[in-house]
Amino acid sequence: MALTNVRKRFCSLSREVIHTGRVRQMANYTQHGTTTTLDHTVAVAFRALTLARGLRLHVDEHALVRGGILHDFYLYDWHDPKQALDRWHGFTHPGHALRNAEQDFPDLTPIERDVISRHMFPFHPLPPRTREGWLVCIADKICTVQEFVQAHQRHKA
Repeated sequence: MALTNVRKRFCSLSREVIHTGRVRQMANYTQHGTTTTLDHTVAVAFRALTLARGLRLHVDEHALVRGGILHDFYLYDWHDPKQALDRWHGFTHPGHALRNAEQDFPDLTPIERDVISRHMFPFHPLPPRTREGWLVCIADKICTVQEFVQAHQRHKA
């Protein structure tokens, strides 16, 4: 499937979640380098969808995209010790993201819960249980590396 078709499908699937509850507040927080958390989660969800399509995997695309966008829905600046909920952000933020997602999206599916709560494997000991969870876990690592490299290149320039 052409990238243009994937983009159209992604826009269709992501529109509702991006404009619901507090999701847009993620634009107020920096993730890696200069990337906002909202930009990061959208990139991860899009990358996960392109991986699924490219590998021709049968997945719940709605749950994949919604879970991907909500995987870092923790709503605080983890760089600021006054805002961070604890000093173990890398290990605990999936739980914070899941609690926020449950508040704003009470209809979360088991697949979406898996995507959100287990995306930090192997840094968190429990691996994803679903294809969607694995795709977001992998896409998250790819996007994170890209964001760090881009930030480093900007810093060097």
